[in-house]
Amino acid sequence: MTPRESKSGGRVSGARAASPLAGEDPVAARRLLRDMLLIRRFEERAGEQYALGRIGGFCHLYIGQEAVAVGTMAALGTDDLIMCSYREHGQALARGVSSRAIMAELFGKATGCSGGKGGSMHIFDAEKGFLGGHGIVGGHIPLITGAAFAIKYREGRQVAVGFFGEAAVNNGAFHEALNMAALWKLPAIYICENNRYGMGTALERAAALWNVAARACSYDMPAETVDGMDVLAVREAVSRAAARARDKRLPTLLEIRTYRFMGHSMSDPIHGHYRTKEEVEQQKLRDPIVTFRRQLEEVRMLDDEQWQAMESDVAAEVEDAVRFADESPEPEPGELHTHIYSGR
Repeated sequence: MTPRESKSGGRVSGARAASPLAGEDPVAARRLLRDMLLIRRFEERAGEQYALGRIGGFCHLYIGQEAVAVGTMAALGTDDLIMCSYREHGQALARGVSSRAIMAELFGKATGCSGGKGGSMHIFDAEKGFLGGHGIVGGHIPLITGAAFAIKYREGRQVAVGFFGEAAVNNGAFHEALNMAALWKLPAIYICENNRYGMGTALERAAALWNVAARACSYDMPAETVDGMDVLAVREAVSRAAARARDKRLPTLLEIRTYRFMGHSMSDPIHGHYRTKEEVEQQKLRDPIVTFRRQLEEVRMLDDEQWQAMESDVAAEVEDAVRFADESPEPEPGELHTHIYSGR
């Protein structure tokens, strides 16, 4: 089975007619490409810094999945609430969290967005509505539902959006949370980033139903399966779900089928023992950055000079982030006792 197939025979939706960029603003389109490129180059440098021992603990890279984060954030408002699992560097960058603050957090420095105490798995920026980075698989899905309930209770127009992997959908918390969201009609979007592998276990070895979106029928919830290697398809699907949440107070389950080009974490070889080199190389033919760049070039929204300028700009930003993190101070010892519990 490939990530584009399902045991139930379902097709991936989001495939669009020719000229997908028709009517697209060239500046906005190039911004989507730059955001994906920033994530790619940031993650590549994060991998290098981990190998040099400057980043400790766990480190899960987002390489290959960039279109999911960038397409999603492009469809959301600045006051919407975001929660993620532990592979969240990409979502944080796409949301606008400072590359300096994220890299410093990976380095465990005081200038990091979580004060250097969260590391790779716990990126947090309340001002951006970015509420983590959660390390327990599926543990944050009820929190997404809770945030959506708070929005409805306060009669707000926001949307609560949660990212999680396909391995989380077999957890009881997933079913309970989605059932409550559907029952109470909450403005939530549940985004399953189906990259096929939960650590080293392929989806077909762990789930009787391979079509994750089909699970939404248990809660009478709208659902869609989306090509996660197509940034425009992701943006369109999330836009539909966000409109549904704001206007009708209905939640949506989006199964966004993507693929990670790296191992599960930095401790996992790229291919491991659970997938072949040929499979990875085949998926790289659908690289979302390469594909979207080619689309822009074909309609003359991007030329070589603009691409080179984009590459240089992104490289400078990432280099600045690494330098900033390296030169930042360690947290003070007293910080061990802060942000532990608040009775307020």
